[in-house]
Amino acid sequence: MSRIGKAPIEIPSGVDVSIKDNNTVVVKGKNGVLTKSFHEDMIIKVEDGNIVVERPSELKKHKSLHGLTRTLINNMVLGVTEGFEKSLEINGVGYRAQKQGKKLILTLGYSHPVEMEEPEGVTVDVPAPNKITVKGIDKQAVGEFAAKIRSKRLPEVYKGKGIKYVDEVIRRKEGKTGK
Repeated sequence: MSRIGKAPIEIPSGVDVSIKDNNTVVVKGKNGVLTKSFHEDMIIKVEDGNIVVERPSELKKHKSLHGLTRTLINNMVLGVTEGFEKSLEINGVGYRAQKQGKKLILTLGYSHPVEMEEPEGVTVDVPAPNKITVKGIDKQAVGEFAAKIRSKRLPEVYKGKGIKYVDEVIRRKEGKTGK
């Protein structure tokens, strides 16, 4: 039995969960509404204030879907109650970020500034010229946009220049030594 899959998901107060046909789960909370369709083999039920995910058989496919389905539904519930946040840090002389309306403008040492449009359901804050915060209710959208920002200038291993996550550790390399 999947340790993650068999754990029930507690529905907090103020959150409304409905399961429609085709295993479509709709979660409504104070931050918004999230809808996602899951594999039709998975059994998703709401029982006395908890969401329970069960698998129909012991097939490898069903075992792998069991924990995944439970985790995705749990992330939906967490998203509409608390939301998700990723923080990025920019290192490098002259590297900075600024916000203009719904656009994020990055100066990263290229011949032109890099402009990125905020996707739907994701907000970007620039509290300082070298800090970026990506927030939203959909964990996948937040992580994907943060990764897209990071990919514009990956952290470099010799001087540590580039965009990195705040909690990320860059393993530094020693440069060439003269004889």
